[in-house]
Amino acid sequence: MEPFINVTSEIGKLNKVMLHRPGREIENLTPELLARLLFDDIPYLEVARKEHDIFAKLLKENDVEVLYLEELATEALEDNKVKEIFLQQFLQESHISNKEIYKALYEYLMSKPTRDMIDTLMAGVRKNEIEVKEMHSLRGLIGNQYPFYLDPMPNLYFTRDPGASIGNGITINTMQTEARRRETLFLEFIHKYHKSFKQNEVPLWYDRNLPNNIEGGDELVLSATTLAIGCSQRTSPEAIEVVAKNLFAKHTSFEKVLVLEIPSSRAFMHLDTVFTMVDYDKFTIHPEIEGPLNVFEIRKGLNGELNIKQEKDTLENVLKDALNLPSIELIRCGGGDSIVAAREQWNDGSNTLAIAPGKVITYERNYITNEILSKRGITVITMPSAELSRGRGGPRCMSMPLNRDNL
Repeated sequence: MEPFINVTSEIGKLNKVMLHRPGREIENLTPELLARLLFDDIPYLEVARKEHDIFAKLLKENDVEVLYLEELATEALEDNKVKEIFLQQFLQESHISNKEIYKALYEYLMSKPTRDMIDTLMAGVRKNEIEVKEMHSLRGLIGNQYPFYLDPMPNLYFTRDPGASIGNGITINTMQTEARRRETLFLEFIHKYHKSFKQNEVPLWYDRNLPNNIEGGDELVLSATTLAIGCSQRTSPEAIEVVAKNLFAKHTSFEKVLVLEIPSSRAFMHLDTVFTMVDYDKFTIHPEIEGPLNVFEIRKGLNGELNIKQEKDTLENVLKDALNLPSIELIRCGGGDSIVAAREQWNDGSNTLAIAPGKVITYERNYITNEILSKRGITVITMPSAELSRGRGGPRCMSMPLNRDNL
């Protein structure tokens, strides 16, 4: 039987993917909340949904099964007891410490059908949506201008970051920012209680309850033997070591983990914002990632320990060695034009989603980079992104592959 999770490369034919269709959480963004919730602007939901539906349609037209986070979560919580446990944990992680507010939220949310509850949790709960009776605490009685009891979760349509499929298992990640930490709770309950995950006994390479942060945008499966992880603004060395130890302990096909140290800045938020694989020997990159870079090669040592070797080299040489290729091609975002590169990188010109070797989905607005990719023999399928790109993430960011063909 084909495993439910199987990802041994970035470019193998994509068979199954998890998305999240943007919801009311987008409309609960206000200018005052943008920085807190990690957005630069407010997308227009109606158009963002149309763009996202086109993304899903393109995937389906290329024989990709599209699963939705909100539907998987609903199915995972079909047992009422599991639903109760989930909601209790969600409210705790939302720091609802006032007993009266907790009780009002719990009753309001549990009264809803499971899918409605999921959608409401994702959208956030405004203070004017529920009535809190018998408020006794000073904190509850003193007026607070903040409009939400539960914050909206507008980053959810970037399904790449909360988890990552590696081999036949997944990481459920500890997100670096408070604004995104609750996102991984949906994935935790899907992994524990959804029949597709339970029946296949999907191994866990990282647990969201561990203290050190790691995010899926930094996890790139270069081949069946090599995993690349960016040590970045959002991913810590301690978490990378945990992933490596778990992969080696389970005797998976992975022989080494390549750790690329990248600048800790918004422009280099994740490894996949500056570097993605588009074919066996081709990569699209932001010019500033070419290096030389600090690279750490992690291999399995004795008695569960890790052997770590450090070197400084260019990205080109690192990738050639990792993939055992005589040469590779680095395709610069925007070509050699610094203005074009900066503009298209801002709109995720390097953040492509490969759906087969040499076949990618990109944002149509990055037309210079798309033209260069086409000239290099890559089949480029474009999608609109006037609203989706306001969240600062591209097609790779918006997708969590669950199953690819092995190369």
